[in-house]
Amino acid sequence: MNKIKYIIGIFILSILFYSCDDNIVSTPVDDFDHEAQSLIDKDSLSSFFTKHYYDTSIDSVKALVAGQTPLSEDVNLKLMNVSENEIDYELYYYVNNIGSPSIDKGFPKSVDSIFVKYEGFRINNTDSITPRFEIRETPIWFTLNSVIRGWAYGFTNFKNGDNVTNNGPITFDNGGNGILFIPSGLAYRNAGTTGLIRSNENLIFYIELYDFIKDTDHDNDGIPSWLEDVDGDGDPRNDDTNGDFFANYLDIDDDGDGVETIDEDANGDGNPANDFNDPNNPTLADYLNPEIK
Repeated sequence: MNKIKYIIGIFILSILFYSCDDNIVSTPVDDFDHEAQSLIDKDSLSSFFTKHYYDTSIDSVKALVAGQTPLSEDVNLKLMNVSENEIDYELYYYVNNIGSPSIDKGFPKSVDSIFVKYEGFRINNTDSITPRFEIRETPIWFTLNSVIRGWAYGFTNFKNGDNVTNNGPITFDNGGNGILFIPSGLAYRNAGTTGLIRSNENLIFYIELYDFIKDTDHDNDGIPSWLEDVDGDGDPRNDDTNGDFFANYLDIDDDGDGVETIDEDANGDGNPANDFNDPNNPTLADYLNPEIK
């Protein structure tokens, strides 16, 4: 039953956007060359940055005009190199405010739950910005393992804010805010979304990070989801120790030995990841070792 709930939860959280524009129809291409597209995206974004600037007076990216500094020369535009499915991508983020909370949780991990506001725009093939396709004016919770990959990486560069709500609307101060420039390969790739985003479109998101749950534990097994990365590749989504098609961070019994992970805490410190009781395999934690129950 718990696994069914996880599947339903992931499905709901993966529906990030909606639209009523029926003029956009995207059809994925079989045997698509994603590596070649990543190079096209790289060139497209580079060109875009030379033709646009950030207008601080209206908090918006605009077509370049005389006397302004193009994004390509703006020190607040940062590059993040990302490898996804053995393909290299360049993700960019613009920092207005990294975040300066009084209670500093650090930076969210790529599978943590975040509380955010955002606006989304498409970049078309002529380097111009399309009208806004989505806006979230009130903050909403998302878990970063269930949204587009550009979000999962991009939000790790911003910090939480301070909850100063006082008998009124939810209000946060000092949180991270900026802009994500996401290549299509870290967004909706060659599939796009019917009625919303065309195939191979780069995206822009204006984001505000209000809060996040540090060390989010999706399956409540006592081990933060980001630490259930057994192969150490930085992506807990592809680690399935017992081969039951549920990634460890969503599996309440990671080694499939019939004992839930949370109960394989021999020393009782609340952390099953530091219990090693197999003399024949002393570096394998009990919760990943079906020989130890």
